[in-house]
Amino acid sequence: MLNDVAFGQYYPVKSFVHKMDPRVKILALVAYIVALFLAKTFYGLAACFIALALMTLFSRVPVLRVLKSVKAVFFILIFTAVLNLFFHSGRAENLLWHWKFLKIYREGIIFTVFFTLRLFFLVMGSTVLTLSTTPVDLCSGIESLLKPLTLIKIPVHALALVMSIALRFIPTLIEETNRIIAAQKARGADFESGNIFKRIHAIVPILIPLLISAFRRADELADAMDARCYAYAKKRTRYKKLTFGWRDAIGVLLFAALITGVVLFNVYGARILPQYYEYLVLR
Repeated sequence: MLNDVAFGQYYPVKSFVHKMDPRVKILALVAYIVALFLAKTFYGLAACFIALALMTLFSRVPVLRVLKSVKAVFFILIFTAVLNLFFHSGRAENLLWHWKFLKIYREGIIFTVFFTLRLFFLVMGSTVLTLSTTPVDLCSGIESLLKPLTLIKIPVHALALVMSIALRFIPTLIEETNRIIAAQKARGADFESGNIFKRIHAIVPILIPLLISAFRRADELADAMDARCYAYAKKRTRYKKLTFGWRDAIGVLLFAALITGVVLFNVYGARILPQYYEYLVLR
């Protein structure tokens, strides 16, 4: 499960998406999320899926690698789907099944499928961004986008530095956790049997050495930065300059078209396939 966490894990390959400006990729992800939540019909979701497929194709990241990231939130997807299925109300004539206080309406099934697909696409879109952008570039892009906040005395560079360090250490901590789990299993520890309370209690022997290791690494990093005379300065230079290129222009046009298409589907969706619109619209 820990190996399926995509944050901080970069997939090195030369691709169209990898060479894009990180600022544009971050804004594209924001536009993609906005389009997902603006979508009120399955037509809009289909447009978001096409955009996601194009992002995955042009990033040259293996599809299975992207799909593995969904395993980390699989329980959340199932839990929310079950809640929406049994507790989303609908019209009385569309009641399909009921038992005591549990009821399933046709509208509930449509909403459950729609909401689950929305979360699924959201996780996959975020994964493509993380796998195609190094933590350093990601934080540099965030720092550049948040630079106007320096006018109100917010330490944007310090926030970006903290974020960069956190993303950098996620794969390291995952590797350390797997190593501790393997060592505990070799000593006879059982993490898979028993009720939920026993499993939570079994995690304690993992958390304590993991916290100790994390504090030790943080202390070593602080000493290394101090030994290299690192100091916060208002005007710091960059080794790599962020530039806006033709790939970024194509990305901006693509996601602008995506949002426009979703809005048009919301307004004119009933005119495309009117006989199926009742089943395809989110109520």
